[in-house]
Amino acid sequence: METIEIKAERREVGRKGKAKSLRRQGMIPGIFYGPKTAAVALQVDGREFVTRVVGTEGSHLIRIASDTAELASKVALVKDIQYHPVSGSLQHVDLYEVDLTVKIAVKVPLHFVGKAVGVVRGGILQPIAREIEVECLPMDIPEYIEAEVSALDIGHSLHVSHLPIPAGVVAVYETDFPVVSVVPPTVEKAPVVEAAPTVEGAEAVPAAGEAKPEGSES
Repeated sequence: METIEIKAERREVGRKGKAKSLRRQGMIPGIFYGPKTAAVALQVDGREFVTRVVGTEGSHLIRIASDTAELASKVALVKDIQYHPVSGSLQHVDLYEVDLTVKIAVKVPLHFVGKAVGVVRGGILQPIAREIEVECLPMDIPEYIEAEVSALDIGHSLHVSHLPIPAGVVAVYETDFPVVSVVPPTVEKAPVVEAAPTVEGAEAVPAAGEAKPEGSES
């Protein structure tokens, strides 16, 4: 896996309103930490981070370019991203340091490829999982995993054990769950129109063009 280089610098903490001021300048506050690393408050360029990290699919390794010794050349994964509840703008990022020699567990997106035979016959392709968890060395993290669905007929499913997992990568799961299936087409039933109830003793109303019974008033 290729790494994405992002510039980051240490930021001051403790000053009220500092984070808002940073955001107004186009910078995003964040934190860098790890199992053997003391937390370091940092700031990154918001536009660069959104374009190069948030706008990409799957998990990506980030190599930090910085003049700060605690951050320079460190490699991390995005642990958390916080957004404004109303505007949806990026508010804060958490970067978690990784050791390139130690396996980690990450989520990898699934790409469904091919046209299922069951879809040709009128069925509907129904993804059940959009990503799976895998364990591997950081540099072996797949960008995505392809799930071939061409052989699926109506009522059939593709399970996680059927996926082509790359060498050096292990899918993490307790039960062999389905990731996609082909379900029968939905058929809407025609509404049942019930006959209007008749009232005992009431005269029948003739249909249009029908002669009235003898003795009836016109």
